[in-house]
Parts: sequence; C-alpha cells; structure tokens
Amino acid sequence: MKKVLALLVLATIVFAGCTKDKVTNLEEQIIGKWMKADINGQPAPTNEKIVFTFLSATEAIRSGSMNNHPNSEGLWADYTKFDININGQTITATAYSNEHHATELTIVVKSINNNEFTADMKVTVLIDGVELFTKEETDRFVKVTNDYKQAVIGIWEGHVTSEQSEYDDYLEHRWQYNADGTYVYYNKDGNNWIPNPLNTLNEYFVDGNLLCMRWINNGAEYREWWEVASIEDNVMSWTALRKKADGTTYTASFSMTKVNN
Repeated sequence: MKKVLALLVLATIVFAGCTKDKVTNLEEQIIGKWMKADINGQPAPTNEKIVFTFLSATEAIRSGSMNNHPNSEGLWADYTKFDININGQTITATAYSNEHHATELTIVVKSINNNEFTADMKVTVLIDGVELFTKEETDRFVKVTNDYKQAVIGIWEGHVTSEQSEYDDYLEHRWQYNADGTYVYYNKDGNNWIPNPLNTLNEYFVDGNLLCMRWINNGAEYREWWEVASIEDNVMSWTALRKKADGTTYTASFSMTKVNN
C-alpha cells in the first residue's frame, strides 16, 4: 500500500511539473511597450522585429517595417492602432488599414513577468474578408524601457563601427531626422555635405529603440533597420542583427555624433 501511495504522489508531482504555468492578471501585466526578441527560439533579426505598445486592456499600437510582407506595398506599420480583447491567456487584436484590408492577431501568452513574455502568435491578413496570408510562430518579447523618438531628431554624422554591414561603405555619413517623420540623407563632396538628389520618399519612425527607414532611389524602394543602443552626450550608437542569404548572422554597429549646425 505504501508503494502505491508513493507512486501516486510521484505521478502527481511529475504531472504538475509538466503543466503550463497559468497566466493571471494579463490585463495588468501586458500594459507597456514590448519588442520582439526571439522567433521560434532563435534571436530575431532586426528587420523582423516589431514593437507592441499596450495602452490598455482594449487598445494597443504596433510598429514595424517588413518589405517581404504579402501585399504590394510591404508592411510599413508606423503606430498602427489595434483593438484588443483579452480572455484569460488569449489576446485577440484587430486592425483595419482601410475598409478592405484587415489584420487579425491571436496571441496566446504562455508566460509573462516584468521583463518579458512568451506567446504563440497567429497572424492573419484579410482582404475584403478573404484570407490572404496566415503565419504562426512562437515569439518572445522583451520590455522596452527607453523611447528614443524625440532624442533622434536633429543632424547626426558618423560611420559604421563593425567589420560587416550590408548597408554601408565605411565612409562618413550624415542624416537629418525631422520631427515630421521625414529625413534628409547627405553625401559628402569635399568638405561640404550635399543632400542626395536621387533619394525620394525618405521616411523614418522610431518606436522604443527600433529605428526604421525607407527611401526610393531610381524608382526602387530600399529599407534599413537599426536598434538604438544608446544616446548619451550627443553620441548615438546603433546595433542590428543581420541574417545572410546562407542563414548565418552577424551583428552590425554604427556610431555618430550630433551636429550642432
């Protein structure tokens, strides 16, 4: 009899250890700004990162830039508003780009604390109610404590500081970030800085520490993604995780100084 009781106790312990942690008070814990850090257990490249800001249990904002998004314009989500519904551990989020285009998210939160949360994510894009695209993955998000949206405004000059960067030529560069979400990129001509005459569009946004830019050159659209590591004493540092065509990754970095002129 004692052996039977011991086995029952052991089975109970094992079963309890295998059950999923129950998330409680998700309506309160989810409030804040979160950035995607991992996708299916692997570090997320910077160009695949998005930022969610949960303003309340009924409203959230998402930002991100993905040029491989399944529509002709690509995803340029500059503070897109989502309607939120929370039921237990499940968050349902819905956004409408226009009367035809809708995005639906199902976020099943598996665990959450003050610094991070992990969730099973399902993203569905609909055109006139017809499913265009569905994607499922398990993501880890980290809490964002700094927001550099205002701090980047101004003129900055600098160069890449890492050994690898697909977006740079190791020369000095200059950007003028304006408060209206546009920027001016300058080329250096001798000792003078000249606005690049070929670039048009020239839009950017910052959400938390995610910096996304896009521009058009000779009719083709280009994009660039960075994470602002710090802005201190008029020095701004960027970092980014890049993925090569062969699947390997590397970390790029950039440093620049604010120009007082």
